[in-house]
Amino acid sequence: MSPGGTDRPLLTPVDRDASVRGARLRGLGLGRRHDASFESFDAFADRVAAVTSAPYSMVNFIDENRQFFAGLHTPAGTGSGHDLGVAAAGSGGRLRQLARDHGYCPHVLARRKALVLEDVCDYPRFAGNPVVDGIGIRSYLGAPLIDGTGVALGTVCAVDTVPRAWGREGLHAIKALAGELVGHIDGRVPHLW
Repeated sequence: MSPGGTDRPLLTPVDRDASVRGARLRGLGLGRRHDASFESFDAFADRVAAVTSAPYSMVNFIDENRQFFAGLHTPAGTGSGHDLGVAAAGSGGRLRQLARDHGYCPHVLARRKALVLEDVCDYPRFAGNPVVDGIGIRSYLGAPLIDGTGVALGTVCAVDTVPRAWGREGLHAIKALAGELVGHIDGRVPHLW
């Protein structure tokens, strides 16, 4: 049962590391609204989309209050309706924030390991997430960004609006991409790649 005694399952896990993560993100200068490294993170998100053949991908940092897409890939010319293109249409065509209780990245952080959902509707805990009906997510592939200090800073993820058979290949790919990005973050190279 969820807090408050209802029978609805708890959709978003309790985040006991939020304050430590928030402090670490601020110390690294990551996850700010006007982060100068958007272009580098966007390029990395583009690469994630290419490697996974996903229409949408993100580099997502999660602090105490919200999720922040430092890197975001969406298809060009996305149409209308309940899709991620509409959700991503914001300032400059890129909405960079999402509520903490939306999506699956908070689950990846709580688990501290990759999460593969080939069809989110197959899992009652995940099917009720607001991103399913609100913006049409049907499949998710994500891995945590755990830095050299052991703090899970966020995730690298790919999503689709249709069920996807990500398979072992997808799982290995997203984990390798997360490891690569953490290496760049830990090194804090001025131009990440």
